Amino acid sequence: MEKNKKNAIEFYKMAYLGKPAEAVERYVGDEYIQHNPDVKNGKEGFVQYFELMGKDYPKKSIEFVRAIAEEDLVSLHTHQIWPGNEEFVTMDFFRFDTNGKIVEHWDTIQKIPTETLCGNPMY
Repeated sequence: MEKNKKNAIEFYKMAYLGKPAEAVERYVGDEYIQHNPDVKNGKEGFVQYFELMGKDYPKKSIEFVRAIAEEDLVSLHTHQIWPGNEEFVTMDFFRFDTNGKIVEHWDTIQKIPTETLCGNPMY
């Protein structure tokens, strides 16, 4: 599980920071099932999405707040800052095959509000 956590972080970091094809080649299994409605299913859909995002938002940043693993699943909790200082909290879930390769992905993203009713931060 620790290796899967490390690989999920490296996969996402590599894709997010401009090398999505290399990330897929290194960390993705034979199939890649995508559940994000804004990304096409499969490896090529993932690469296309992150290549476009890299061109449109080259100065974005990502911080990995926590990684949690259970059986064949890894969850990443991140803090993202996009151009214009827009901040987002994300949760990504990855399923790994028996060879330690990513084969499925789910995610959710929320813009960080300036105020919360609970008074607690998003992290």
